[in-house]
Amino acid sequence: MDLEPGKCWNNSRKESWKTILLLAYQSLGVVYGDLSISPLYVYTSTFAEDIEHSETNEEIFGALSFVFWTLTLVPLFKYVFVVLRADDNGEGGTFALYSLICRHAKVSLLPNRQLADEALSTYKMEEPREKNTSKVKMLLEKHKGLHTALLIVVLLGTCMVIGDGLLTPAISVFSAVSGLEVSMSHHQYAVIPITCFILVCLFALQHYGTHRVGFLFAPVVLIWLLCISTLGLYNIFKWNPHVYKALSPYYMFKFLKKTRISGWMSLGGILLCITGSEAMFADLGHFSYMAIQLAFTFLVYPALILAYMGQAAYLSQHHKSDLQISFYVSVPESVKWPVLILAILASVVGSQAIISGTFSIINQSQSLGCFPRVKVVHTSDKIHGQVYIPEINWILMILCIAVTIGFRDTKHMGNASGLAVMTVMLVTTCLTSLVIIICWNKPPIIALCFLLFFGSVELLYFSASLTKFREGAWFPILLALVLMIIMFLWHYATIKKYEYDLHNKVSLEWLLALGPSLGIARVPGIGLVFSDLTTGIPANFSRFVTNLPAYHRILVFVCVKSVPVPHVTAAERYLVGRVGPAAHRSYRCIVRYGYRDVHQDVDSFETELVQRLTEFIQYDWFRTRGSNMSIEDDGSNSNESSSHRLTVIGTIGFSNQLGYGTDHSLQPASVSVGFSTVQSVTDVIEMEPVGAAERRVRFAIDDDAESDTRSEVGVQMQEELEDLHAAQESGIAFILGHSHVKAKQGSSVLKRLALNYGYNFLRSNCRGPDVTLKVPPVSLLEVGMVYIV
Repeated sequence: MDLEPGKCWNNSRKESWKTILLLAYQSLGVVYGDLSISPLYVYTSTFAEDIEHSETNEEIFGALSFVFWTLTLVPLFKYVFVVLRADDNGEGGTFALYSLICRHAKVSLLPNRQLADEALSTYKMEEPREKNTSKVKMLLEKHKGLHTALLIVVLLGTCMVIGDGLLTPAISVFSAVSGLEVSMSHHQYAVIPITCFILVCLFALQHYGTHRVGFLFAPVVLIWLLCISTLGLYNIFKWNPHVYKALSPYYMFKFLKKTRISGWMSLGGILLCITGSEAMFADLGHFSYMAIQLAFTFLVYPALILAYMGQAAYLSQHHKSDLQISFYVSVPESVKWPVLILAILASVVGSQAIISGTFSIINQSQSLGCFPRVKVVHTSDKIHGQVYIPEINWILMILCIAVTIGFRDTKHMGNASGLAVMTVMLVTTCLTSLVIIICWNKPPIIALCFLLFFGSVELLYFSASLTKFREGAWFPILLALVLMIIMFLWHYATIKKYEYDLHNKVSLEWLLALGPSLGIARVPGIGLVFSDLTTGIPANFSRFVTNLPAYHRILVFVCVKSVPVPHVTAAERYLVGRVGPAAHRSYRCIVRYGYRDVHQDVDSFETELVQRLTEFIQYDWFRTRGSNMSIEDDGSNSNESSSHRLTVIGTIGFSNQLGYGTDHSLQPASVSVGFSTVQSVTDVIEMEPVGAAERRVRFAIDDDAESDTRSEVGVQMQEELEDLHAAQESGIAFILGHSHVKAKQGSSVLKRLALNYGYNFLRSNCRGPDVTLKVPPVSLLEVGMVYIV
């Protein structure tokens, strides 16, 4: 499976039918595992308590009609035909929608936005359109409270996805194993222990990554879909060939007319038929729009409809009072054990997909400063975005087993899972409505129709789920509340720390004034000073120099930041510039990652950073010091001071010798751009737009009169390069801030509790920045900082 970054972004690229069909087949195991196992528990949850299966069959036919139209309206119409098109460079999910909105409207609360980021090739892939003057956009941008409200909605959706990742394995495996009760009555007490054992094995194997057994996922789900559709056809023709009549919407009204309030409350079980639909959008980046559309429309959707029709056909002819409404009662006795084993395998595959999705969305939350730092392990070099988070894995396992033992039945688990699923879908509907207006520039009436139509359907199911608050629905609400407090608190403190750094940064003049006259020594090696600032000298460096009057011969201020795009190409990742004159040997490097990018390990980062500094030094000397060099660079300010210029360093090649002429074609992203000194409080770097035209740099020997100048430039550049590589051989030190946050005097009680106790408790019990940056302990220098915010 080719899931490498950069190969699935462009939806406009031509794909052969063979490739599309292969991706559609592979998507079965990753995307549709959760959705395909819903027939195990939908009818069981629907008829658990509120309604009964009567002789008239009005209840079962009404439930079938609701299932059919719910599957048709939500996964098919909403997701396949609308939401899947709201992709972010081919990526989907809650954060994809949020990043799209943040790029088209200034609603992001993250303060490190730079205009330089808008030159990224993945920032906007659509053709430039007329300026959006929508009143909705202007209203969103004007009120800061709406920015916070939008973030809270996104965090709510994220928390419910995590809740779904906890509840889906429990209800899926439990429902599959519950076939033992139907098959052999004396095995009824074995269901809970067997379910817990399977869950422990499932979570214990997560650290190996799914790529080792991932090739089994698609065949298992494919065989399962063929199995349930075959069983459905068998039951239809054997028990009730006229069950297709129940697909009419008339039976829904008939159902509600007879069952009234009980029927409305039972919708909390029917909505489980669409659990896993969100995965079609969330996993879009691993496949393609056409592949997911084909797999659902021509295989998954018909197979599920046949499965539900078959169960309804069987139940319509069996009205025994002691009949247990279960998937397994409609399975012929001769194939019951093979179907049971296949159901357990399919439930494990579906659970694996949602667990991996939970890891992925937590990683995205962490990259956007909305989740405490956790250790992220990338389990595959080939499959992009496959991550494993040890702490989250074991917490999920404990909670999952606790849910299984605590609830002990499908009804309570279904109520909890249903509320989580519908909340995520409501959040997706609201965000997609904003995308329609702000990003697609469609009339607000279209977005309103989309919101009212699908929102009313989902609100109906959501309200039915809320009525089951005491029967299990309280759990996802409680879990979401705890997670939202943690995430919002971390995000709030992150912004306050950034603002403190911004207002307490040190001037460039202070850095340049440091010298032997003040007792400051320059020691061999490279010092990497990490900070969230994109300009200025961070306060933690001044604290470091104050207490230890020495710093490294080569000084690099590094800012690792996330930008609101899913991926940043390697050629556009590094923004490099000087801090002060060349003789000071100080540089600034902004390393940009998308919210789905893989962060480098420290060894490759060190090598890459030194390589980019080397290329920048060559580029900068030739550009600003070489009097005989001409640069065809539209929109560049070649007369600006080099200390006020950041350069996108990608794959630029330069010769170290000046004795010949050569042409070097720069990559479109590998261009130098100028910006003026920043005066604004928001610390935004003004960057001129970069065109897609190719920039060419020419070096030529004009005449002998300039040979001395060229020679001097070459010597100075060579000295700077030698200093850099000598410092690299001496070693690299990572200087990080070790922060402690305190609320300033006069703050409210809530703020003091949140920062002094809440945030500092989270900070002391989560991973340090050295772990997330993968810094070796032997090279780490931590500088204690107290933030009074």
